[in-house]
Amino acid sequence: MKRLVLAALTLALGGCVAPVGPVEVTRFHAPDVAQLGKGAIAIEPAPGNDPASLEWQTYSAAVMRQLAVAGYTAAPPGSGGQVALVKLSRRTLQPQSSSPVSVGVGGSTGTYGSGLGLGIGINLSPKPAAQVETDLAVSIRDRASGATLWEGRASFTVSSKSPLATTALGAPKMSEALFAGFPGQSGETIEVK
Repeated sequence: MKRLVLAALTLALGGCVAPVGPVEVTRFHAPDVAQLGKGAIAIEPAPGNDPASLEWQTYSAAVMRQLAVAGYTAAPPGSGGQVALVKLSRRTLQPQSSSPVSVGVGGSTGTYGSGLGLGIGINLSPKPAAQVETDLAVSIRDRASGATLWEGRASFTVSSKSPLATTALGAPKMSEALFAGFPGQSGETIEVK
């Protein structure tokens, strides 16, 4: 009986794990990567992003954690030898659903007569859930020269019902995927699961 209860608990807890879909990542970097992963770096918003929004702050904190893993130290905005410009965009996409009723007509003729048929189909499946698409782009630049040293983009689409659709769970996953194997192969697009 005890084993049965433990097995049931394990199955129940396993159902709480968020399904992990792939994050599509593309990265580019300058030929000389010796400057990457060293020194102080500041996180700043890319044009069009509001640094006061909780969503942007959550993603920028997740990016800073990954930059620290890569070897950087955090610097306040406006300082540091390098700057990481973080751009975030999220949108909800509603899948198009077709008509729940379809009608089909068919006919045939032959030596023994002809026939005509009519078929009606009713779709009883529920309306598909909305999808949340998130794009995260980070550009690391040398503050003094303005030269871009590294840039990467990550894209992730999940059902709006998925726990990963929330910023709290999506931000660490996307940032981790974006900086996996930093600086990465320049120009290569990969899927990180």
